[in-house]
Amino acid sequence: MLIQRASDIPSSEITSENLYHNRREFIKTASAVLGIAAAGTIIPGGAPVVGAFAEPQAKKPGAYDTTEKPTPLEDITTYNNYYEFGIDKSDPAKNSRNFKPKPWTVKVEGMCSKPGTYSFDDLLKGLTVEDRIYRMRCVEAWSMVIPWQGIPLADVIKKLEPTSSAKYVEFKTLVDPNQYPEQRRSFFKVLDWPYFEGLRMDEATNPLALFATGIYGKPLPNQNGAPLRLVTPWKYGFKGVKAIVNIRFTDKQPVNTWQQQAAQEYGFYANVNPNVDHPRWTQARERRIGEFFKRPTQMFNGYGEQVAQMYAGMDLRKNY
Repeated sequence: MLIQRASDIPSSEITSENLYHNRREFIKTASAVLGIAAAGTIIPGGAPVVGAFAEPQAKKPGAYDTTEKPTPLEDITTYNNYYEFGIDKSDPAKNSRNFKPKPWTVKVEGMCSKPGTYSFDDLLKGLTVEDRIYRMRCVEAWSMVIPWQGIPLADVIKKLEPTSSAKYVEFKTLVDPNQYPEQRRSFFKVLDWPYFEGLRMDEATNPLALFATGIYGKPLPNQNGAPLRLVTPWKYGFKGVKAIVNIRFTDKQPVNTWQQQAAQEYGFYANVNPNVDHPRWTQARERRIGEFFKRPTQMFNGYGEQVAQMYAGMDLRKNY
């Protein structure tokens, strides 16, 4: 196992001292939010800047909710990986203020009965927004608890009617150098754009998988992936492709961006597995944002009961 020396760790992977010592009071409830639109309506996409969101009020935890205390909104919206806006954790909040998540269209193609270009509202029309409080685990050994609002991905897929030959679904993010500063680079590019991700069809239709449209009862902030991002809480955070503009159904396993960028470090599945270390750091323990001490990492991020059956018989070291 290879562990980084402190001198080798990039500053972008180190939580700032202020983040630990100048904490705001933690959110006092482990619930989702008031103010969600009535069933069948859609949360409009995208908040251009972080605002003073209302503190959620208590409700009975749902079938998919963790009972852990949610991470404060300030941390969720100021400590992000979104490399189109910059590589430092604070860059997305600073550099996304003028991003325009409306109007928004999503192109659907491949092995399905309802291909086409959908507006944001048309894609999600008639589908029910749900509240979910999920543990979210980053591959860099930090984690958060986020109150999401969104549409079960299974409902979107059902609406688009993939054929029986479709075994995977691929997602692609926006390419727009006018809005994404890192996409304007000709040299020393962080990644090859656009950002791609993919799921096996049974993963995509698992009840936990979510198309997130909001957090804390408000439209999804730009720095968190407005207006539409993928959430799969049993996987590492890089799987959460943001600003989705393309959905493609296919019979071949997609090659995701980080797998293409560094296949020795990132695989297709990205399931949280404390027994498989990243080549440059251990994954056995994680630090919850806002806490000083690390905690043991749970297999499948604690969602084994809901997802482990999908990987029965697989070598989860080889299929990382």
